[in-house]
Amino acid sequence: MKPHKYFSPSNRDRYQRESVEVRRTTVAIFWISLVGLYLELLLIRWIGTEIRIFAYLQQTVLVVCFLGLGIGLFTSRRKISAQRGLFALAVIAAALAFPATSELLARTSLFLGVLGEMNFWNTVYAESVQGAIPHILAGLSITFLVMVLIMEPFIPIGRLLGRLLDAHPRPIIAYSFNVIGSLAGIWLFAGLSRLSQPPVAWFVLLLLLVLPMLVRRLSTDWLALVFLGSTVSMVLMAGQSSSAIETVWSPYQKLELIALEDSEDRQGIPALYEIRVNNSGFQWIMDLEGNRPQTASEDSWQIRGPLTEYDIPALLHPDPQAVLVVGSGTGNDVAGLLRAGAEHVTAVDIDPEIVSLGRRLHPQDPYQSDHVETVITDARSFFARTEKKYDVVALGFLDSHTTTSMTNARLDHYVYTEESFARVKQLLREGGIVTVLLSPLRPFIADRIARQLYETFGEEPITFVKEATYGLGIFLFVAGDTEAVLERIETIDELDPFPGQLTANSDGFTYTTPPATDDWPYLYLDQPRIPLLFVLLAGLLGLLVLYAERTLDLPPTMNPRHWDRGAWHFFFLGAAFLLLEVQNISKASVVLGNTWLVNAVIITGVLTMVLIANAIVIKWPRIPVMPVFGILIATVLALYFVDLARFAFMDPVPKAVLVGGLTTLPMVFSGIVFARAFAVTAHKDHALGANLLGALVGAILQSLSFLLGIKALLLVVAAFYIAALLTRPEQMERTSRELAVGAGPE
Repeated sequence: MKPHKYFSPSNRDRYQRESVEVRRTTVAIFWISLVGLYLELLLIRWIGTEIRIFAYLQQTVLVVCFLGLGIGLFTSRRKISAQRGLFALAVIAAALAFPATSELLARTSLFLGVLGEMNFWNTVYAESVQGAIPHILAGLSITFLVMVLIMEPFIPIGRLLGRLLDAHPRPIIAYSFNVIGSLAGIWLFAGLSRLSQPPVAWFVLLLLLVLPMLVRRLSTDWLALVFLGSTVSMVLMAGQSSSAIETVWSPYQKLELIALEDSEDRQGIPALYEIRVNNSGFQWIMDLEGNRPQTASEDSWQIRGPLTEYDIPALLHPDPQAVLVVGSGTGNDVAGLLRAGAEHVTAVDIDPEIVSLGRRLHPQDPYQSDHVETVITDARSFFARTEKKYDVVALGFLDSHTTTSMTNARLDHYVYTEESFARVKQLLREGGIVTVLLSPLRPFIADRIARQLYETFGEEPITFVKEATYGLGIFLFVAGDTEAVLERIETIDELDPFPGQLTANSDGFTYTTPPATDDWPYLYLDQPRIPLLFVLLAGLLGLLVLYAERTLDLPPTMNPRHWDRGAWHFFFLGAAFLLLEVQNISKASVVLGNTWLVNAVIITGVLTMVLIANAIVIKWPRIPVMPVFGILIATVLALYFVDLARFAFMDPVPKAVLVGGLTTLPMVFSGIVFARAFAVTAHKDHALGANLLGALVGAILQSLSFLLGIKALLLVVAAFYIAALLTRPEQMERTSRELAVGAGPE
């Protein structure tokens, strides 16, 4: 009996060679996906830190990365060279390493802040429209140049990924390893951030990740290795500050410690150190005189120096046994509360490194006190989780100076919403008070806080106003049992030397500014509208596309006018997916918190759902598309009516599972649709390219939340999925396993 031809030596050798080649391609897809996602997160964090305008507009970096990847995927058959992209990285690093160019980049936020629409510190103010135009043009020009440099490194990454995906015989397996590589890149960078590693460590690791790919092409791409090595050196130079005695990279931001000579005076209080965040003044470590116990053995705190805004919250309550302070920072609030008589203080701050600086350097050692409990977490997460009641809840300065990488909301936005104040009210004991300390740059910000406190507590807040060298001054709002507070003010002699103006039930507020809500959390925007700055940035993106067309000779296949139904299908899926992911992060942040870990877990959950969808299609390749589309659109619309805040009081683990499951459920059905379409498309590179361009548009359209609110984005998501349904490729109706999974070697 003759053996089957499959077992012949020649066929067996061919099978083994093909299997080895498939494994190599799979590993390469995983690796390039890891590098791409890692570099994307690196640039979002690094550029957002060193060029401060991008700290407020981190999604701009994300959009430009998508554009570079999309261009690369659509041009995957062209020459792949890393030299141009790594040269662009070296240029950015060099610009940040030299003081003259670094200062020019830093001024970008000042130039664009003249628009008066975003809450930028140290903004340049123009006396007229004509005077503002040069500042705006300068800011936009610098921003455009940076966008060009960010785009370049992702073009070769996209080209290599496109070739590998087209070459792989099992498209869904290939796409799955693309997703797995992205997950690895997310957690690799998240791990470095958690360990508070500086940018030089990020780039050294990037060098190690890219090195295996460059070594194989060293004869032709040796300059790329030189550029990457130069980038590492320049990043090391850029990290050396001439004025900072210490630089720390927390999971959220860059912190520079500046020693002040002769205890520089800050509104009547000696300041020993300045903390700069993302190259901008943020807070000071104050020497609140007389805070120490009278003797080494006496554990008592007495006010012996000038009265400060940090002392007042505890002074206004007759018996502040339990006090909660959120945004405790380096400890000024905690020290003031202790010396004003607080028996026990729970200090909450999101940034462990800022608290660490205060623990080491604050002259009153507030964090070492037995009366203080320190909690490192997001304020809203703590509000939802705590079961304690407090005599005083004090909201310290919380301006975070940064947004998350996926949304337009800053880290502190959800602390100042109507829902947040309602929860704070529930945390008060009978006779308790809440205080809000902030320095509003514009009147509507103070008016918004006053209105929300008034609507929450039913009485106009008491307001302390202290002059400052910036903004409108320092405002301290007091709400809760205001009748008792007013009576106490009459009996406290220490309030007399307060260097400012005390107004009770002030007539200075109109109480007409639209309130911030969990659905519209934009504290620093005067009313629902799309800021002009975001419109201008969208225009810059259009210019960037024109620049790419002129310099890269983009193929006609990248022009939407030449797209077929399949390309539009992937485009609409990408736009819907990105907006849905923004929804996931925004909604979950309210319930779970806005920490780096929560965001990483949410994105991981989204990509895990994609992997589950891929597994479903592999297992059941004949799954019908139309019912899946119906369930997908129905779940998206159902989420519009789900209030996740009702789950806020659950235990952390079941809450995370429930909230994560609800928000990411549509991703399973979206992933099934994508996998079915991706399996049958002829050009995997073009399909993924169109998908990324759709995600780019989705990222831009999230600005609609400024006008309509975050929840309304779900209606846009549903519309995109309906458009994807109407443009689905005809090949999707073919349900053979070979088309769905791809034919493997036999």
